Amino acid sequence: MSLPEALARPLSVPVIASPMFIASGPELIKAQCQSGIVGSFPTLNARPKEQLTDWLAEITEENEAFARAHPEQPVGPLATNLIVHKTNDRLEHDLGVVVDHKVPIVITSLGAREDVNAAVHSYGGVVLHDVINNRFAHKAVEKGADGLIAVAAGAGGHAGALSPFALVQEIREWFDGPLALSGALAHGRSILAAQVMGADFGYVGSAFLSTPEANVADEYRTMVVESSASDIVYSNLFTGVHGNYLRGSIARAGLDPDDLPVSDPSAMTFGSDRDAKKPKAWKEIWGSGQGIGTISESESARVLIARLAEQYAEAKAGSHVLV
Repeated sequence: MSLPEALARPLSVPVIASPMFIASGPELIKAQCQSGIVGSFPTLNARPKEQLTDWLAEITEENEAFARAHPEQPVGPLATNLIVHKTNDRLEHDLGVVVDHKVPIVITSLGAREDVNAAVHSYGGVVLHDVINNRFAHKAVEKGADGLIAVAAGAGGHAGALSPFALVQEIREWFDGPLALSGALAHGRSILAAQVMGADFGYVGSAFLSTPEANVADEYRTMVVESSASDIVYSNLFTGVHGNYLRGSIARAGLDPDDLPVSDPSAMTFGSDRDAKKPKAWKEIWGSGQGIGTISESESARVLIARLAEQYAEAKAGSHVLV
């Protein structure tokens, strides 16, 4: 199956930047798109909610201006992430803004809804839904998703526990649409490997936490640079959904990373009624994937993407597998 137009345009490297809560803001997204990959952000990052319109206008206008000034360089499309969960009291508002601005790619998380997909399709947009197993993948496509993001073991933030080899293979047994792979991808070789396994794109997030454009505390950025795969802890304590977090941030919050209690999944919330006594995910407990061992310094998003593209090209040139 050929890719839809929004995903078929030339990229500097086949990467969709994953939307990171708090961390992904206009500066990072513009750098991602203008470096030739798909840039994305969760709509919840724009606060108050009225700011979402301003963000979309700013990003779109500056990307278009960059494209006009640099016609020889690929400019990646924009994607927004909608949390499709009953506790997201902004969903209706944010979806309306996304439709008004005709955002070309919409990533949906934590629930698949036919009405959301239909709204995006109304203007020709593409919906990618993130899934952690084959059962959720079937449900997403049945409800109208155009493509899937396979969130495998090792991915930053909310993540699954399945091997990427198993997850991609199971999905590709029946689905030939757009597929991105998430899970410890922070090197060009890993992006090529994702394609060899059957994905169309690598889904890269945690590596961008090290960049100055990321909206994170300096301590967070430094911890990403100084940590490795063994410093990642998988727990559902902080949001009710299993995710990967930096060991150092858990210890800073006064908790034992090796002895965390299990949270009640029904306590998951994205509203204002979070447990005030529990350290806040993303703000105090910092998410990260296992791929950060390849990140040894903080450098701009543009430099990081250029390096990923170079590594990808070198790996492809030295491979006997054509993708």
